[in-house]
Amino acid sequence: MDRRHLLAAGVLAATGSVVASTHGASADAPDPLPGHLKHRAPGPATAAADPGVTPYTVGMPIPGQLRPARVYADHDYYEHTMEPADVRILPGVKTAALTFGGSFIAPTIRARAGRTVRIKYTNRLSEPANVHLHGGHVAADHDGHPMDTVPPGASRVYEYQNRQDPAMLWYHDHTHHREAEHVYRGMHGFYLIESDAEKRLNLPSGKYDVPMMIRDAAFDENGQLIFDDAVDPLQTRLTTMVNGKVQPYFAVAARRYRFRLLNTSNHRTFHLTFGDLPVVQVGSDGGLLPRPVPVTELSLSPAERADVVVDFGGRATGSRILLETAELGPILRFDVDRQSADTSAVPAVLRTMPAPPVPIREREITLGLSPDQQWFWIDGKPYDPYRIDATVRRGTTEVWKVHNADTVFGGIEHVFHMHLVQFRVLDRDGAPPLPGETGFKDTVHIPGGTTVRLLAKFTDFTGVYAYHCHMMEHASTFQMMAQMEVVP
Repeated sequence: MDRRHLLAAGVLAATGSVVASTHGASADAPDPLPGHLKHRAPGPATAAADPGVTPYTVGMPIPGQLRPARVYADHDYYEHTMEPADVRILPGVKTAALTFGGSFIAPTIRARAGRTVRIKYTNRLSEPANVHLHGGHVAADHDGHPMDTVPPGASRVYEYQNRQDPAMLWYHDHTHHREAEHVYRGMHGFYLIESDAEKRLNLPSGKYDVPMMIRDAAFDENGQLIFDDAVDPLQTRLTTMVNGKVQPYFAVAARRYRFRLLNTSNHRTFHLTFGDLPVVQVGSDGGLLPRPVPVTELSLSPAERADVVVDFGGRATGSRILLETAELGPILRFDVDRQSADTSAVPAVLRTMPAPPVPIREREITLGLSPDQQWFWIDGKPYDPYRIDATVRRGTTEVWKVHNADTVFGGIEHVFHMHLVQFRVLDRDGAPPLPGETGFKDTVHIPGGTTVRLLAKFTDFTGVYAYHCHMMEHASTFQMMAQMEVVP
């Protein structure tokens, strides 16, 4: 059985509506998912078509910014929507999408560290949905638990206190069984936490600070997105997009730029190169690294972020440089179209990491394939929304030793994400973490047969939070998700 057949032999989400529930439901409560998951043989897949885009003829857009509807003394208040929309991804074609605010790349939300944001989301979709602030340190009621959804026509206010370091977060749907398709069809956007202290570092800013969302997709002959989670997405989703456009160009000045890179692919890891440009990584999921790291190739698995400074200084006007992936080739062309003065800098020291707290225990977590090869499990169990898999005491620190036991088929990759906390990567199979993992993270790539140890401190909030693989089909279709409860 090869990888494609492994995925095809799996299960699809029930097509019925997901019923919202509370976290406190009892273990013997009725299953809120009518039909739950059904085994089925895969039907014929819709053939992916060449999107017919001439490379580098369309400019890469920069996501718009969501502005507060009202500003109060103690918080900023926003209004936002979840809605279907026909969007322009391919030239001359309108593609049906599910969106935040009507755009395929949702508007960026820029928040300030320490200042509360409240966002009223109105669900204009025909099915339940919700919002998870990925990487956010938030109360459980506002975390976007997979079972805590907003019904069609209803509204919900999410509160983010932003009690964390400046960082590049993102927001996306997290509805159980529907997350993979909802995000694939466009429910994703940047959430940037900023501070005056970070601005004083004088990294490239303003129009030279550019969020870039990278992902793959498959389109049919009519330019519509194909979603089929019974087929290996690495074999079918062969079209790449940067900020919602296929192989665009981006006009740059001959100076430094800060690019905030986010991989929103459901399944694909990208290995990125910037030609011969000087590149340094300055941040990851949880904010700035202690020191900048020179980069020749950048690995970015699903949901991971990398904050990089790319120097176009000294390049002649008219220069062309490709951003390429080892997986799918060139995805973006940088066009140097002007010279520019540059007063930005990359300091030798970006931040001082606090002393690591002392853990009270080491917890072992195993990611694996079920014996019948139908499910991906955590600790030998499929996801159960009424089961607590780990109990953590607030204020304590733990080491999570996460082992990927999937060595079959040459090794199956997983991407581990923990809600609520930013963690430190202590080691990989006993070796030091990778240079780009020396700061705080919330998502970590774990190849088959390897082990990563993570140090996490559970502060402030109590309640039920998810941890799961962030290859979205693994979590939302193949049940690779579990729950921890943080208790007083």
